[in-house]
Amino acid sequence: MSPRKLLAGAFAALATCIAFPATAQHAKYLVTTDWLEKNLNDPKVRVVEVSVNPGLYERGHIPGAANVSWHTDLVDTVNRDIAPPKQFQALVARSGINADTTTILYGDNNNWFAAWGAWIFDIYGIDNVKILDGGRKKWEAEGRPLSNSAKVPPAGTAQIKQPDPTLRAHLQDVLAVARKDKQGVLVDIRSADEYNGKIFAPSGVPELAVRAGHVPGAVNVTWSKLVAEDGTFKSADELKAIYLAAGVDGTKPIITYCRIGERSSHSWFALRKLLGYDVRNYDGSWTEYGNSVGSPISNPSGTVWGKT
Repeated sequence: MSPRKLLAGAFAALATCIAFPATAQHAKYLVTTDWLEKNLNDPKVRVVEVSVNPGLYERGHIPGAANVSWHTDLVDTVNRDIAPPKQFQALVARSGINADTTTILYGDNNNWFAAWGAWIFDIYGIDNVKILDGGRKKWEAEGRPLSNSAKVPPAGTAQIKQPDPTLRAHLQDVLAVARKDKQGVLVDIRSADEYNGKIFAPSGVPELAVRAGHVPGAVNVTWSKLVAEDGTFKSADELKAIYLAAGVDGTKPIITYCRIGERSSHSWFALRKLLGYDVRNYDGSWTEYGNSVGSPISNPSGTVWGKT
């Protein structure tokens, strides 16, 4: 064999070795609709729906799935915060989750809120949590079974851990990067119109900020670039290329944000779980940042509140 062919073979092998861990990450943190349907009766598999549209679960859900509401179960309903420990421990128990359970999260809206759920589960140290790739959209499109009866599982015994602060960013963390006091990359995952300040928020949403635009220095990688038409995540190589094109290569700590933290949870999942990057989700997102007094913004469109 010629030296050129030997060298080409060596590079091909090296590329395979480098790509393999990221491919393995997909298998570790995602399950397919085929796999889930075949394992619905496994007593060590618990399915949890995290949808945001009222009544969706009641009209039909994956058989045996527990129902978790983002608005009341995964957030603090008094303070603007994630679900407090006591509340989340109760959710784990009533969802039937044990230490040896494989928990599968899925939901509507492209799995945005299921990804928020995965983020909260990770913060509280619940292991072996995966997302149904493609979520409710793909499950329904393939004509897979749905049930409108809710089953109450035996109480789960898994114990949550102390919240992991390395997974969550706060306003001061974002300001430190924006002001270049700390190294990091800010990834705004909203639409280009939101990022550029042309609109304050998507049409019809109730959560708003009084300023439009983005955090200075943030790059715009819209969450929708990460998924295929059926809602499944793109391959690790494709995800890396998408982020690399925006200058995000995983060599610096990353903070994701959107409007209220749900879409950025989806990008957090891709970056941290599927690519293995050091990333935190800023759940305060633009509704906190864009309303905070004294925080610098970049508003290329120059849109002003009340003059749109």
